[in-house]
Amino acid sequence: MNLHRSLGSVGNEPFGREDGSAADREFFNQESFHRVISRERRRTERSRKPFLLMLVDMGDHLPFETTEKNLVKLQAALSVSTRDTDVVGWYESGRVLGVMFTEICLEDRKTIVSTMITRLSEILRNNLTLEQFSRVSIAFHVFPEDWNTESRKPSNPVFYPDLTRQADNKRTSGALKRTMDIVGSLLALIVAAPAFAAIAIAIKATSQGPIFFRQRRIGQHGKPFVFLKFRSMKVGNDATAHKEYVKRLISGKAERHASKGNSQGVFKLAADPRITKFGAFLRKTSLDELPQFINVLKGEMSLVGPRPPIPYEVEAYDVWHRRRLLEAKPGITGLWQVSGRSRVTFDEMVRLDLRYAKSCTPWMDIKILLRTPLAVVMGSGAH
Repeated sequence: MNLHRSLGSVGNEPFGREDGSAADREFFNQESFHRVISRERRRTERSRKPFLLMLVDMGDHLPFETTEKNLVKLQAALSVSTRDTDVVGWYESGRVLGVMFTEICLEDRKTIVSTMITRLSEILRNNLTLEQFSRVSIAFHVFPEDWNTESRKPSNPVFYPDLTRQADNKRTSGALKRTMDIVGSLLALIVAAPAFAAIAIAIKATSQGPIFFRQRRIGQHGKPFVFLKFRSMKVGNDATAHKEYVKRLISGKAERHASKGNSQGVFKLAADPRITKFGAFLRKTSLDELPQFINVLKGEMSLVGPRPPIPYEVEAYDVWHRRRLLEAKPGITGLWQVSGRSRVTFDEMVRLDLRYAKSCTPWMDIKILLRTPLAVVMGSGAH
């Protein structure tokens, strides 16, 4: 949630330090403040206790002397206007001040917003011209966010400065990964062209409906895209059973289903009545996945990465599960597919995805790609 307020707003609720002293209050630099945000975000993912992040943007339109003078006053004001448990520091050095209010409830949020708006407005109004004052912006962001899978980008980047830094550090390897995706997907589409034609003919000959199955999936940062597969199901099928099973799977209450070649069973609807006879063959051999090389070529997916979920899956996610959509682009294959596939629980799958995102390199992608054919041939967990 992102709450923007006018600096002219007022409030009457008291909220601050009882001693009124800022002498012993630590003010974090940008790097330290970003670390604190990342740590508190991870804590909230587990505890579900929300926090509120306030950002005061002085902008780059003010003269340096004026900005520096007022930022010093703002620092002092924030230090005496917040609790000892709140964190004050630079979100962006020399320009954007931040305050993180922890252990809050909805009632606290309303009090904090009105009180901080009042105090900051008074300080700025007394030290800026009317034009300068009108250009200063203040925003409030609440974590965890209310994800809306209908929007183009439901995740709020202000909560993920660590991911932004990681992306900057991996710029070279990221460019190499994208090059591998383009070259690999082009080669795959060329080599698999005869298979495309044969599968298309077989699908049309064995069932009514289109050749391709198009489905809305959620990609990196929650951005939706159209996911392509060869159609393996009957047209007009009811997804209710799958939705209910997915909810149980994510909550850890799903039952294993019998699977050929796996005595322990798999976490998947193995006897799905929606699947056609030829579709069962496509799924068993993973040939239904071939059109996803088009998604890779378009940049919506990668050759290696977490599997992209359906929107109703994301709706059932716990807060920490969302990280699999934030830390890596979805892929055709991945660490989950070559390590456990449908034999592992949902939480274990997410942990494998997060492990991959944390340590991925072009060489790691190559090793996963080399292990994928064996996983496909073995077929364990594929349905």
